[in-house]
Amino acid sequence: MSDENGSEEELDRYEAEIEMALVQEYRAVLPMFRYVIETERRFYLANEVDLQVVQATAPPLIEVKLADAWVWDMYRPVRFLPSVRVLTFRDVNVEVLPEKDLLLPEKAPGG
Repeated sequence: MSDENGSEEELDRYEAEIEMALVQEYRAVLPMFRYVIETERRFYLANEVDLQVVQATAPPLIEVKLADAWVWDMYRPVRFLPSVRVLTFRDVNVEVLPEKDLLLPEKAPGG
C-alpha cells in the first residue's frame, strides 16, 4: 500500500511541476495576444476571436473561432495553434487585453 501512496505523491508532484511551468509560460506569452478567452473547460489566448450562436436552444450552442491562439492545457505538447474551433453550451468570457503601449511605463519628462 505504501507503493501506491508513493506513486500517487509522485504523480501529484509531477502535475504540480507541469502546472507551474504552464503558469510561467502563460505569463511569458500573454503580451503577444489581444484577447483572453475562458470557456468551461479551458483558457485561451488569441489575436482574433469570432463568437457566434449556432443554435438558439436553451442553453444556446456557441461556436468560438480563434486565430493565432495559445491553449491552456498541461497535457498538450503544442499549445500555439494557427486556429482553434470550440463548441460549447456554456458561457464564454472574452476579455480584451490592454494595448501593448499601455503596459509600458511612460518616459520621464526630459528623459
